Amino acid sequence: MLPTNGTAVTEFILLGFPSPPSIQMVLFLTFTALYGMILLGNIGLMVLIRSHPRLHTPMYFFLSNLSFVDLCYSSVIVPKMLANFLLDRQAISYAGCGLQFYFFCTFADTESFILATMAYDRYVAICNPLLYTVIMSPRVCMLLVALSYIGGTLSALVHTCFAFRLSFCGPNVINHFFCDLPLLLKLSCSDTSLNELLLYTYGSSVEIISAIIILISYLFIVISVLRMRSAEARRKTFSTCASHLTSVIIYEGTLLFIYSRPSSWYSPTSDKYISVFYTIVIPVLNPLIYSLRNKDVKEALRRALDAKVLAQSIS
Repeated sequence: MLPTNGTAVTEFILLGFPSPPSIQMVLFLTFTALYGMILLGNIGLMVLIRSHPRLHTPMYFFLSNLSFVDLCYSSVIVPKMLANFLLDRQAISYAGCGLQFYFFCTFADTESFILATMAYDRYVAICNPLLYTVIMSPRVCMLLVALSYIGGTLSALVHTCFAFRLSFCGPNVINHFFCDLPLLLKLSCSDTSLNELLLYTYGSSVEIISAIIILISYLFIVISVLRMRSAEARRKTFSTCASHLTSVIIYEGTLLFIYSRPSSWYSPTSDKYISVFYTIVIPVLNPLIYSLRNKDVKEALRRALDAKVLAQSIS
């Protein structure tokens, strides 16, 4: 990811959110608070799942990996964004830009695959409950998660390698708060037709394949639920899927909207604010969604808090 011959640009300027200093400080404090919630929520959920044997099931194993990925791709973006609020010159090196995009793409695509894996897990649990422990064995769960990370890594390698073989010899100002691929392509003085083709085909296929797996899984789930005679059983089954389905709709819908459009449809200003949603807001929401709507997580959290209160009272 080093500049090729003829590449004059050695750094990029991230415009971020141009505004008066007073507004900049308000934004800095707001995003700092949100990032603190990301750290607290996702690390807390991972610790809770690991420390409570009742949560040592495939569903929560996938959920802990989802929290880890949320934490990682936010941490690739947010600390640099916060630093830029306090700096007069909001620059990122050429290599730094490449690394930021690579890790962001890796974890963002990995999250799509993990969400698809979680949908498959729910399908097996609801449609094949007697074979669930056999089908979703620890070895299979580890394999599915490993494939998710491998898929995200390969996708990021393809886009990063092709993007940073381009020449950047003109403007170096990115109207965004991180190095996003569509805006980088607009700055290149090389032919970017291959990159755009990869973005719309290979890049979109990651989200589309994940979406298809999720849709097929939930189609079978709905069919299975409708065959249940008990209304209470149907309600409980739908309740177990509600948290995951909420995350899927928010995350996949946002990414498909951002990255599956023709380049002529891009609006740097509006897309920048939409990007805040999937880089910051969604990692804040996911722990809340799974905690507030999940009986097992709430029970584990209650026991953890009770144990802490008891330990403090004894000491």
